[in-house]
Amino acid sequence: MKSLYLRPSIKPKPNLCIESMPSEMLMKIFSYLDAVSLLCVGCVNRHFYHLANDNGIWLKIYSSCFQPKRTIWKMKSEQTETVSLGCAALRDRKPGYWKKEYIFKQIAAVKTRVMRLVKPVDPYTGLPCKNKEAMKASGLSWIIVLKDKNGKEHVMEKANLSFKDTSVTILWYSTNWPCLDILSTLKLFGVTPLLPDQSRAPSKNGPRRRSLIAEYHLANLTESSAAVGADKLVQLFSLNPGLLVGLWKEKNEIAFVMASLHYHQLLERSTLGSATVQYVLPPNKPVLDDVDPEYGLHDYSLHLDMHGGSCTYLCGTFKSLSCRKGDVENGYLRLIVVSLKDNTKHLPLIGTVGLSWETDVFKGNVKDCYVMDVTLLDETGKPFWCFSAPVYMELSSRASSLYDYMGHIYTTDYADSEGKVCVELEWLEETKEYFIVNLVLYISTKKVNNWYGTNY
Repeated sequence: MKSLYLRPSIKPKPNLCIESMPSEMLMKIFSYLDAVSLLCVGCVNRHFYHLANDNGIWLKIYSSCFQPKRTIWKMKSEQTETVSLGCAALRDRKPGYWKKEYIFKQIAAVKTRVMRLVKPVDPYTGLPCKNKEAMKASGLSWIIVLKDKNGKEHVMEKANLSFKDTSVTILWYSTNWPCLDILSTLKLFGVTPLLPDQSRAPSKNGPRRRSLIAEYHLANLTESSAAVGADKLVQLFSLNPGLLVGLWKEKNEIAFVMASLHYHQLLERSTLGSATVQYVLPPNKPVLDDVDPEYGLHDYSLHLDMHGGSCTYLCGTFKSLSCRKGDVENGYLRLIVVSLKDNTKHLPLIGTVGLSWETDVFKGNVKDCYVMDVTLLDETGKPFWCFSAPVYMELSSRASSLYDYMGHIYTTDYADSEGKVCVELEWLEETKEYFIVNLVLYISTKKVNNWYGTNY
């Protein structure tokens, strides 16, 4: 007969987790966290939120960053006043008071630092000299959010940045792009950390603010947008304003997305909007001039950049651009920058023209495609019309009438609601380079009238 043994009952181990710890112990742990980590902890649940709002913890963080201006030399008096100030600061304060004070003061400090950097202005471009430094000080970055037809959002953050004189080009690439057929929209956001830390890169998991810059519709992309070039692997499609989508030729799926952003008001557009509403530029207040009969038609300055990723093909400034009153027609002012008749002002493009791209695995260069940055200043040196956009050179069927070149003619055209740019280039076979032989800007009279208070 087998002996029977009674096994002792095994009690289940209690489910130990940080949430079950006493509040006093949690508060002790939270007191060792920095401000960003404390804000993240407060997002876990309601209990953690109330604990992470503790005025004692935040007053300690606040005092370590913002020291009082006056100094008390007597040790005994200093100790007494520190205690009394601490008690007074904690008494009659609602939970979270010192958290808000700390956040507001940090934001104000960053704003002051950024405003100091953007104050000096480049006389050639009319833009802040230290745009790049100001963006770094604010912790600014850019992301794109792809939304599919079911409402699911796909966030793309990995990007390469290329800073130029008047613009920044952002290239997003990934091996996990969602299927193009199910996508409906693409939104471009400027993203800034709530508490920028100059000593380290912004945390992707920390609290951040989004500012909507632009929204694009991706439905029927290949039919509704302009094809601007291709190489062996990808085909490029352009969407206004300033967006380029590269599609794999074989799969017709996204390879990369590129955005060209002009510096003019870029900080404001990237930080002052909301997650759903774009920042609206303040309207220009026209200064009326009853003396000048051609007010608003002369003394424009143009800064022009043509580049393709790391290479710059042309960078130049053109002053004293004017239009006669009789030349205003079809709702546009005509500003001739480079004349076909004056071959002394024809400009060469340096290097082999093409737009560089790359992904995790491949890289390439789309021939005859580049980014054009236009910065047009009014007679006072104030930015009047600015854009950065991908464009391409199209072979013309016309024969050259210039004996100095006698090569193929190429044209580049750009247009938006405020104006048009028409560029004519000729290929010089002997030196293997392009020359700009004709460059004309057409400015909308509606834009001019709103800016100057005129009636052309």
